[in-house]
Amino acid sequence: MSGRVLVSPHPGLPGVQVVELANPGKLNAISIGMWETLREVFAQWHQRDPGLRAVIVRGAGGVFAAGADIDELPGFRFEVDSLQHFHEHIVAPALQALLDCEVPLVAQIDGVCVGGGLEIAACCDIRIAGRTSRFGAPIGRLGFPMAPDELAVLSRVLDPGTAAEILLEGRLLDAATAWQRGIVQRLVDDADVAAEATATARRIAALAPHAARLNKRTMRQIALGRPFDAAWRRDHFSYATHPDHREGVMAFIDKRDPTFSGS
Repeated sequence: MSGRVLVSPHPGLPGVQVVELANPGKLNAISIGMWETLREVFAQWHQRDPGLRAVIVRGAGGVFAAGADIDELPGFRFEVDSLQHFHEHIVAPALQALLDCEVPLVAQIDGVCVGGGLEIAACCDIRIAGRTSRFGAPIGRLGFPMAPDELAVLSRVLDPGTAAEILLEGRLLDAATAWQRGIVQRLVDDADVAAEATATARRIAALAPHAARLNKRTMRQIALGRPFDAAWRRDHFSYATHPDHREGVMAFIDKRDPTFSGS
């Protein structure tokens, strides 16, 4: 089974982890094993690592990630049960684990970001791309549509017209178009993508981690159209007694930099 997902602490940023998609010679195409590792890694972080403040998701070798590892496709795509199992029990749970992660995720997008790579990027909170990067999902030329759960993930960042262009035309969008349409929030020179992703993670890590987690929960609630019932609201405002809350307010009053626990 080809490809790996490499997880390591950021060398210059305490509390920041780096998740790197690596499948050399295949534009970091995502194998079944890589999807399974992504699910395991992010499901573990969802269980709350108090020291974790941000995650940078990137690809190895100057490429974010292409779609599925083509060499694996004949092994499961031509039979209904195995095909459905791949999309609904391997890919979808991995993407959901990224979406469920309460820690801010920063996508460092270099080069190609297509298919499954685009789906992974869509799960990240902040997407930073180089000017020569490209975006799309040209799976129509392979003869298959996008799975419903995966299209639902992409619809978080693609408007209906853009989704139609990508899927029905097989169009690849350049970085400038992706930025204009809000697919990425920030566009920088190719040489500056890593530095900007690091700077973004540094800014995130300097703020209160508990507040970031609560903001992500609230944004998720809004995105899913769920109501803020009385129990949810009460739980939300329980941050009143959290030490980071007191530290942030009192540090401002005392005119000093806050020191957040992250717990």
